[in-house]
Amino acid sequence: MSFIKLFALLFLMANGAYAQVKTVDFVDTHRFMGTWYVIAGRFTPFEKDVFNAVEKYVWNPKKRVIEIDFSYNQGSLKGPFKRIPQTAWITNHRTNATWKVSPFWPLRFTYLVIALAPDYEWTAIGVPDEGYLWIMARSPNFSQEKMQMVLDELDRIQYSTQDLVFVRHKVIE
Repeated sequence: MSFIKLFALLFLMANGAYAQVKTVDFVDTHRFMGTWYVIAGRFTPFEKDVFNAVEKYVWNPKKRVIEIDFSYNQGSLKGPFKRIPQTAWITNHRTNATWKVSPFWPLRFTYLVIALAPDYEWTAIGVPDEGYLWIMARSPNFSQEKMQMVLDELDRIQYSTQDLVFVRHKVIE
């Protein structure tokens, strides 16, 4: 694939030029901030072979952005520790459920909060073309029963749950 075609594809993906995926009705950003453990998903090439994957969200009121700290161990539970800082901008202020996330300039990808537990115990994040999915929880100890609740919700909203990869975490007692 030529560089121009690759750049055009990335541009279209980053700007949501696909069918509209429905988001949740509203995200209380204050409640959403904090630590999320990545439990499962369909991941980007940057997230292959990750263990202990954690995303931390911090609202920066001065810049009006969400600072995201994605960290993980590469290759095994005790593998090399890696960190990918990112920045997010809320693009739909009525719902707070549509963001643009940038791992580095000039890329900005659409990030959709497509499912969210009423108590903010778990969430599912999608993208317009359904190519990626992140299922996250407030604890790495996420039961099969809760995972089934998430999968049922994703099935209800017709967001693909095919080809999920599960992330192993150190067990916290």
